[in-house]
Amino acid sequence: MFVVGNFVSAMATLVDFALSAYMWVIIGRAIISWVNADPYNPIVRFLHEITEPALSRIRRVVPVFGSGLDLSPMLLILALIFLRSFLVPTLQHLARSMG
Repeated sequence: MFVVGNFVSAMATLVDFALSAYMWVIIGRAIISWVNADPYNPIVRFLHEITEPALSRIRRVVPVFGSGLDLSPMLLILALIFLRSFLVPTLQHLARSMG
């Protein structure tokens, strides 16, 4: 049974890393949106393509304010922080109980 516990522990580590990396990608996208970045730059295009699916879903629920303030990156970051605070420790606890 310790093999399954180790697998769940490894998955918790992988999920934690993925959520953290995606959070930094969201932060990068937000910073790039503040400057006049070249939309044809491969890095800018990558950040846009990787984040737009999640951000567009949030924008459907939470509209952009009249002054152009888009809260969707902040809301997505808060959701990622919640997942890192809830899901990762839950998986780690599950792994310890199996091992």
